[in-house]
Amino acid sequence: MSKTIKTSNGYIGKNYLLMDIHNNQKKIAVINDLTGFGRCSVAVAMPVISKMKIQCCWLPTAILSNQTGFPSYFMDDYTKHFTEYADEWKKLHLQFQGIETGFLGSTEQARLVRHFIRDFRRDDTIVLVDPVMGDNGHIYPSYDEEHCNAIRKLVRMATIITPNLTEACILTNTPYHDAPWSETEFQQLLDKLSALGPKKIVITGIPCGDDILDLSYVDGQMKMHKLPRIGGSRNGTGDLFASIIIADAVNGVDFQESVVKASSFIRACITRSIEMGIPATDGVAFEELLDQLH
Repeated sequence: MSKTIKTSNGYIGKNYLLMDIHNNQKKIAVINDLTGFGRCSVAVAMPVISKMKIQCCWLPTAILSNQTGFPSYFMDDYTKHFTEYADEWKKLHLQFQGIETGFLGSTEQARLVRHFIRDFRRDDTIVLVDPVMGDNGHIYPSYDEEHCNAIRKLVRMATIITPNLTEACILTNTPYHDAPWSETEFQQLLDKLSALGPKKIVITGIPCGDDILDLSYVDGQMKMHKLPRIGGSRNGTGDLFASIIIADAVNGVDFQESVVKASSFIRACITRSIEMGIPATDGVAFEELLDQLH
């Protein structure tokens, strides 16, 4: 349908389709929790994606006062509102060049996200799944086998996935062990992940002596990216990494270049956070260095 549309600046024109008026800028839909304090999830994704000149549209899976690593927190599960929230976006005919998913607290949420991707995905839509399932060789207590299988189904719909080593093992039913891993073991693990469906993979944050290793994988080829380790693990760095990767992908940046960029930026943010005395629970002070992203 087309018609004349009057705006505060005048008329847009009779031949301008109503369904296109909200799609004049690149957009990424971020499906994750909205946490007020702790620098994670949507609170990280929105400023990063926006700084990289893409509109960030968020769909909350839960609303939290602060991240769950603190002794206490308030949380309101948003699962019951997911469908009606997404339905309003359908009415607006929103089109997304990217869809990013983070922590999903239930099998039902994973199912709803799969439906969202089917409804909104177009030929040019990049889907990044960060399969937040565990760390340090341990699966999170909220996960059971049904939940893990639901995440595997979601991974099959992804263009890019960004698991840590624990999550990569869970997804592929590979026994986890501490370092060292051989290059052959890493290649086999990445091949198994690729067989699930995603074209591009990054396994993030692998301890490797005095370094931190990220493994990237495109077209069957593995590359290793090492940086000197600084400080311990910090909340929200996975969300920061994933948001840079998908924004770069939407902007047409080379994948390997993007992995190096994201890793280097996070290390710089950790360094700055240590200098400022920011507790690990509070994430990284990426705001201090946000101007460096483009």
